[in-house]
Amino acid sequence: MDNQEFKINNEDVSELDTKLETPIQVDYVIEIKDLFKSYGKKEVLKGLNLEVKKGEVFGFIGKNGIGKSTTIDCIVGLKDYDSGHILICGKDNKRDDLETKSMIGYVPSEPVTYENMTGNEYLQFIASSYNMIQASFNNNYNFLVKKFNMNTIDMNRKIKEYSHGMKQKICLMASLIHNPKIWILDEPTVGLDIMVYEVLLKMIKDFASFGKTVFVTTHNIELVSKVCDRVAIINDGKVVELIDFNKEPLKRRDLNKIFFKIYGETLR
Repeated sequence: MDNQEFKINNEDVSELDTKLETPIQVDYVIEIKDLFKSYGKKEVLKGLNLEVKKGEVFGFIGKNGIGKSTTIDCIVGLKDYDSGHILICGKDNKRDDLETKSMIGYVPSEPVTYENMTGNEYLQFIASSYNMIQASFNNNYNFLVKKFNMNTIDMNRKIKEYSHGMKQKICLMASLIHNPKIWILDEPTVGLDIMVYEVLLKMIKDFASFGKTVFVTTHNIELVSKVCDRVAIINDGKVVELIDFNKEPLKRRDLNKIFFKIYGETLR
């Protein structure tokens, strides 16, 4: 990617990608309409509505246990929801589940991999699930290995031998290997050292600059303030505040105060 930064080959998903590259005339790449989700008698999402634009970095924040990860799990298809609709680039994520999943790169809050594989084997495995052609895989693989400061020795070690930070790097790399349209990050900075953190910030900005979309949930308010174009704050199962930093840039510095005010708390 170098000067191209997110020019990870746009032909990276062979046969399937041919369909996805057909321009879709929609205003939003993620649309969530009246989303409800319960665990037994506990209602977590209570009619959540959200729209995320193409090419933006979108922050989704709230305190613990408020439904952030549940929302992401519903978007990426890890959890079913009780009612409502989720559209990915205009496609229903239940009816067109394989197509919508192929548009998404997802990083979970805790690194989940096949730990008996080497880093190289794991990325090959992920790439095969997207039917990537070898040349595209090689191009993307070499870029990501360099970008995340891994090396041949690291990539040929079993993942179970990695530190937590290295496992998180592999998950970040796996989420990008197929050059997705939407990059969804659930607490992506956990376990990252400061150098990789700065690389991640730059990659988020570069990814969006190529017309792709980043959806990030994190407790790191500083990250949201630095890189997001808009941010939604969730409380009691719904979005209660939507801030557009492009229209209200001064709210970047006040995001902490806004966040605490919503939850009836004050900064000390």
